[in-house]
Formats: sequence, structure tokens, C-alpha cells
Amino acid sequence: MLIDGHLDLAFNALNGRDLTLGLEALRAADPVPDETATVSLPELRGAGVRVCFGTLFALPHGAGSPGGYGDHAGARAQALAQLDTYLRWQDAGQIRLLTSREAVTEHLSGQDTRLGVALLMEGADPIRDADDLPFWVERGVRVIGPAWGRTRFAGGTDAPGPLTPQGRDLVQAMRDLGVTLDASHLDDASFWEALEFGPQVIATHANSRSLVPGNRHLTDDMARAVAQAGGMIGLVFLNRFIRPLPEGSEAAVPLTELADHARHYAALVGWEHVALGTDLDGGFGAEKAPAGVDRYADVPAFLQQVPPEARDGVAWGNWARWLTHRL
Repeated sequence: MLIDGHLDLAFNALNGRDLTLGLEALRAADPVPDETATVSLPELRGAGVRVCFGTLFALPHGAGSPGGYGDHAGARAQALAQLDTYLRWQDAGQIRLLTSREAVTEHLSGQDTRLGVALLMEGADPIRDADDLPFWVERGVRVIGPAWGRTRFAGGTDAPGPLTPQGRDLVQAMRDLGVTLDASHLDDASFWEALEFGPQVIATHANSRSLVPGNRHLTDDMARAVAQAGGMIGLVFLNRFIRPLPEGSEAAVPLTELADHARHYAALVGWEHVALGTDLDGGFGAEKAPAGVDRYADVPAFLQQVPPEARDGVAWGNWARWLTHRL
């Protein structure tokens, strides 16, 4: 069994990929150029994925898409369209949306073969302000990353800066409503300021800055803070997040080097806080995934690089513990 902390499922669907197809059929009809798909819903089920965090990810203008959003209304429209995609998949029996720890417990222990999906908003620009947060909570969003790059709420990847006044209000509202903070894209200043408000915190897809420079990754102190708050850290399967590489590089990085990130985190905070957050098909295809990972079914090969006593935890147990106690 596997649990994945980060998959951009609806984002890919709205880029024209029919994720209800088997992977071979999806690839044969794939409208996304230069990115060989690794993920479809049948592929995930076949690989043993029982639960994942599925994103609502609004792509800003200038981030690789001329159709990206330029304001809150555009971001909201993208997120609502993705939410509708998850609901339609659920209505068709493809997935099951999981909105409580009780639902996760029942799903993991039951016979339901659908993919369980917990909703994660990656980049908070679809949210108008803190008063708008209940709208998204009522629709099942349980985890929010305030930043991607810079947003109206926080500094983020390659965009240093603290929380904005709106960001401070949002994080406080998240804490009060029990919505978990995803720290994966937060700039250092925003990260530390957000933690002062005491929200639940995880990093759904973040490798170690000790091995790859840049504010996209967690410092050792950040990793310790996430773990001390009871959170998990998901490992990303993108080569340039595993080894320092120029953007666009298709250098084949072995899974042993991803395991270096896992071992580094384990030495800091223990294996019980290390998990999967592959982000496969999150803006990159098989060309930029680690050597030997041509499709999602190859992800379990990574577990052979993990000590035997830690494998079940990294594969699913650590996320399962968090989801069934804190979602």
C-alpha cells in the first residue's frame, strides 16, 4: 500500500489529460507536449495507492502558461474548476473524497477500491481573504499551502518575503478552523512567521536544502520544526530537487540519491516523519523523474533504498498515522 502526499490530479485533467484512462492509453492521446505522463487513476490504483493528497493548484500568469491567472478571480475560477473535476470523478466512482480523519480510517480499513483523495490547496490565491476560508473548508479543503511563488498571502519559491497582513489573517483563521498549513513552498520568513501562530503543519513535497540549495527546500531547522509540530515531510521525485541541476535538465538521477534526502531527514527527526510526496506529473514528466521511474508503478522501487524497518512507514504508515489523527 502507498499514500502519496502530493499529486496535481485535477490540474492535469484540466490540461486535457483524461486521467480515467490506463497509462498507455493516456500516453497515446496525451495533449501535453514534452512531458511523458506517469500518472493516471488506474495507474495509481494498480500501484497500490490507497490515499493521496490531490491539489487545487491555480497556475499564475507567466508560470509556463499564457492562460494563467492574474488576479484573485482568475485563481478562484481555476480552483473551482478543479474542485468540480474531483466531484465528477467521485460521482463516476473513480475516487472518494476524504474530508475527516474518521473517513480516512474507514477507507483504509475497508474494502472500497476507489482512490481516496484529501484536498490540498497549493497556493492560496483562490481564497479571497480569511473570511472566505469557511467556503473552501465546507467544500472539503483540509490543507493549504499559502504560497507557490509569491502570492497575496506569503513569500514563496524564488520570491523571498514574509507573510502579508492578509497572510497573517489567513494562517490564524486556518489554525482556528483546524486547517493544516503546507509549508512546502513557503519562503523562510513566511515559514517562521506562520509557525508563530501555532497551526498544524506538514510539508507535503519538500526535499532537503542541505543537499539542494534554494528556498524551495527545507533547512534542517525547518524540518525539525515540522516534525516537532507532529508533521510529515513528503519526498519529491523531481531530479533537480534531488541533485542540484539546471532547470530543464534531463540528467538521470538514481533513486539512491533521493534516499540520501530520506536518510538526512531521518537522522534529524526520525523515520516516523518521512513519507512520499512524489509530485509526479506536477509540471514534469518521466523525463525528469529519477532513473528507473518511468511510470507511477515504479515508485515502490524507491522503498528498496529505505531500511527494511522503515519501509512501511515511508510507503504509507506515517501518512496514515497523521491522516487518521490530524486531518
